Amino acid sequence: MKNIFFVVNEAWFFLSHRLPLALEAQKQGYQVKVICRQNSEEERLKEYDIEYKLVDIERGSGGLISELRLLLQLYKIYRSDRPDLVHHITSKPVICGTIAARLASVPAVVNAIPGRGFVANRRGFVARIRKFLVNSLYKFALAHKNMAVVFQNRDDANEFLDGGLIHSSEAHLIRGAGVDLDDYPCLPEVSGPLTFSLISRMLKDKGVREFVEAAGIIKRAHPDWVFQLVGGVDKGNPSSLDEETLRNWDEAGVINWLGHSDSIAEVLHHSHVVCLPSYGGEGIPKVLLEATASGRAIITTDIPGCRELVRDGATGLLIPPRNSNALADAMMTLGTDEKLRARLSVSARERTKALFSVQDVVRDTFLVYEGLFS
Repeated sequence: MKNIFFVVNEAWFFLSHRLPLALEAQKQGYQVKVICRQNSEEERLKEYDIEYKLVDIERGSGGLISELRLLLQLYKIYRSDRPDLVHHITSKPVICGTIAARLASVPAVVNAIPGRGFVANRRGFVARIRKFLVNSLYKFALAHKNMAVVFQNRDDANEFLDGGLIHSSEAHLIRGAGVDLDDYPCLPEVSGPLTFSLISRMLKDKGVREFVEAAGIIKRAHPDWVFQLVGGVDKGNPSSLDEETLRNWDEAGVINWLGHSDSIAEVLHHSHVVCLPSYGGEGIPKVLLEATASGRAIITTDIPGCRELVRDGATGLLIPPRNSNALADAMMTLGTDEKLRARLSVSARERTKALFSVQDVVRDTFLVYEGLFS
């Protein structure tokens, strides 16, 4: 029996974004194991008969010692458990895991680059140096002889190819984690106050501040419209907002902060427009796939990943990043034009159904696996 190991920072992220892959692998007779950090909801993996092992994956930059420790831990697991294929997800598992896989002679490696993330989207001299160092690490690490690198959008793929980090034969485009259309049925808009939702971890680079500023602008003309933030803080992320700031915004009455929700489909059903004014690194945001599947009009930024999903004026509205005035204008446009919301939502639902279903993502990923096994 062949075995596939998934290496990911957080078990909850694996469950929300990669569980269908694991279930299909089990269905096809593979043994599946997840390697992740502790206290990341790893106990939930047992519900799906998925084994797991814990390693020290620190949040943020971590430092050289922590990276070497992770590399050594992965090497020991690969040497003892002998996986046939390892699927690394996000930068730390990709860099440390691929080096460990080479040293441990793992036969096949898949590296998923969901988005360039926090490091690649910082500004200034220090950020440029950090980006150069990260790209140098990628170039050193991504030298496995039997490897595929999966990108969610063309911009990230082109950056790796143009930078000489990988060969063109190793690059594969699979758009996002996909969405199960049965879990997010297309429902008509509900009656009641017009509601705009930002559904995400409460990170600065998800455009949360810009959303709040835009809500303040709109409220002057439409005090009855509702603006809600749905998501929790992420204390391990350097971009995270703090709870006090979010509570203060809520108490001021401009927005409602609902915190984390396990019922995103229900949140979407009661929303009229979904906003993600992100300026961070995005693969293809899963929440936008869920929103379009649910038949909700969306506003997002013209950055890699987001523009892979949205065709401006056809399947949603694209705005410049870091621009609360442009966001307010887009909100006003959709808020006052019910027919436009309906037209965009129908087109977006059809595009999502055609290109971004979870079944397509699973099928295309297994084609990558089979290519490495052949």
